[in-house]
Amino acid sequence: MPTLAAPRSIAAAAALAFTACAHDAPSSRPFNAPAETRGSPSPDADIASTARDADERAVQRGTATWYGKSFAGKRTASGERFDPAAMTAAHRKLAFGTWVEVRRVDTGSSVRVRITDRGPWGDDHKVIDLSRAAAEKLGIVRDGMATVELRVVPGPE
Repeated sequence: MPTLAAPRSIAAAAALAFTACAHDAPSSRPFNAPAETRGSPSPDADIASTARDADERAVQRGTATWYGKSFAGKRTASGERFDPAAMTAAHRKLAFGTWVEVRRVDTGSSVRVRITDRGPWGDDHKVIDLSRAAAEKLGIVRDGMATVELRVVPGPE
């Protein structure tokens, strides 16, 4: 009859290897880890340090997109239900509940949104996915996207 020692040692070795790999992956590090331990700088590095250090001068620039009706009522990554009429957004790294001012570069118009979801995915130039309400206030619903600057700001009191 085979012993269980071999499968246990294989499982332990696999778990150890997975832990070692996961430890080195920048995406597995805590959002608030010091910059030197998060791996190579990413497009999110400046704004991530803003949230960590409460230094509201850091800005992230990129493309904003929006999502709406087809996701209405579905759970976001934070567990909240998505409401296209709410002033919310998805960001890859900012903590849920973080408030961000999104300023459209070409017009100067801006909105404040709360991070409730993860994304956008697929294009490194995309930095935020806005709810339809936020996209309407910025005037990007028809075009679907715009170049924006993001700044972490205090939330409403």
